[in-house]
Amino acid sequence: MSDDLKRGLEGVLVAESELSFIDGDEGQLIYRGYDIEDLAEGASYEEVVYLLWHGALPTESELAEFSASMATERAIDPALLRTIESLADADEEPMAALRTVVSQLSAYDDESGFAADAVTDREANIRKGRRITAKIPTALAAFKRLRNGNDPVDPREDLGHAANFLYMLNDEEPDDVLADVFDQALVLHADHGLNASTFSATVTASTLSDLHSAVTSAVGTLAGSLHGGANQNVMRMLHEVDESGMDPTDWVKHALDEGKRVAGFGHRVYNVKDPRAKILGEQSEALAEAAGEMKWYDYSVAIEEYMMQEKGLAPNVDFYSASTYYQMGIPIDIYTPIFALSRVGGWIAHVLEQYDDNRLIRPRARYVGPRDLEFVPLDER
Repeated sequence: MSDDLKRGLEGVLVAESELSFIDGDEGQLIYRGYDIEDLAEGASYEEVVYLLWHGALPTESELAEFSASMATERAIDPALLRTIESLADADEEPMAALRTVVSQLSAYDDESGFAADAVTDREANIRKGRRITAKIPTALAAFKRLRNGNDPVDPREDLGHAANFLYMLNDEEPDDVLADVFDQALVLHADHGLNASTFSATVTASTLSDLHSAVTSAVGTLAGSLHGGANQNVMRMLHEVDESGMDPTDWVKHALDEGKRVAGFGHRVYNVKDPRAKILGEQSEALAEAAGEMKWYDYSVAIEEYMMQEKGLAPNVDFYSASTYYQMGIPIDIYTPIFALSRVGGWIAHVLEQYDDNRLIRPRARYVGPRDLEFVPLDER
């Protein structure tokens, strides 16, 4: 065993995967061989999930069958809806509520369980994965509406995954532009290598725990501000800029002088601009132009240019997803749950890979504590 210490496992290879590839120097992201730009432009979220789970893009008939099979699973059990209502009444944090919901989904899944042969059954896991992926948007939209004193909106099977979520969220069918932008955002967030939440899912799966446990682990990991919570911090930062009345560049200078972190910049993998940020930046600009309100986009561009010129830091996907979601009327504190709504497709794909060639993930730590202490009985301490 090597004695080299790699804090945060940075640069450590722990697995092989066919799912996604990241070139941090070139700013390239690939899902199963396809550039993210091509998928974002031409594929729906359902197509990307099919690609991740099955290894190839679907034919027209395969996509129709897959999409329909997921759409029929959108409804949630009334008992789970009561749990969501109680969480909303308690003013629970949205990611904590989602964590509870995902865990409880197993209670209403006839194929859930911890028997080793059932846990690793690929076809059963794909069926369970479809149910989890289909029900998370319903649960999240219900939580948001109940928290605001509104009744939940039942899902529709005739809408795509992205459009249906926006419909349930706002009780209004979205126009094609909003549905397409949101669908593209889901595609961009669907997978990203062995990031922290994906790794926690695979660690859980490696113990031969079940799919619901693995996804629950991932949700808990994504909740952290250094992972999925960053996009919420970006939008709050933009609000601070707006409320200050300062030029965005001056605000950033002041924040940095005070030792504050500028949200949405830097990435453990990318050394250049995140390719997903490029795409979402274009969408943020288009939404701003359509709404006739450019300030959020303009603030973002000014901050990006300053951080690049003065600090050599490029924006990550969170930086432009914030203003994109905000201009779609999505509440700030459900940005991270929306991240989970998308990334669940990738989590499940990685768990399927882990089950296919499983080995318990069990790293070691270097002990740096004391040795050879003399034990003193309790009555003599």
